[in-house]
Amino acid sequence: MIRLDSSIVLEIRYATDSNFMERRIYDCGRCFYRPAVARALLAVHHDLRPLGLGLKMYDCYRPGPYQQRLWDVMPDARYVAHPARGSVHSRGAAADLTVVELATGRELDMGTPYDFFGEEAYTTTTDLPEPVLKNRRTLQEAMRRRGFSTIRTEWWHFNYGGPRFPLSEWTWACP
Repeated sequence: MIRLDSSIVLEIRYATDSNFMERRIYDCGRCFYRPAVARALLAVHHDLRPLGLGLKMYDCYRPGPYQQRLWDVMPDARYVAHPARGSVHSRGAAADLTVVELATGRELDMGTPYDFFGEEAYTTTTDLPEPVLKNRRTLQEAMRRRGFSTIRTEWWHFNYGGPRFPLSEWTWACP
């Protein structure tokens, strides 16, 4: 993604221990997408720019072997897709992300951190402070405008609405 626009912030959480499993899953943090998905995300980022905002990516394409690593640590389909079924991430068409102020890099308050599993993170939860609801609407509207849909349980997760891509096992090289 950052090859398309270096102002897109990457904080690939599964390449660190700062995630719900508290352990490193990826060998290194990289962010790849199918070309149509990358173009749509770039358009979202550019749509946010006049507001002084941009995207921060937490997770992008997730190769099949890394999906297996997640499953090995958390074999619970409520949180991690079974590797045989695969994840939309493993198809290069899902994004875990948030919105940041471009000038400071500060994340907008979305009410919960990334990888928070509880009703406060649901996209249907409305019992939150108005600034949080406004920030979530900003993110959701920008993403929907470019062909993405939400899931109920994670404000940060978006699926691209284009064709259903095949699962992929391709893994990236680490520098």
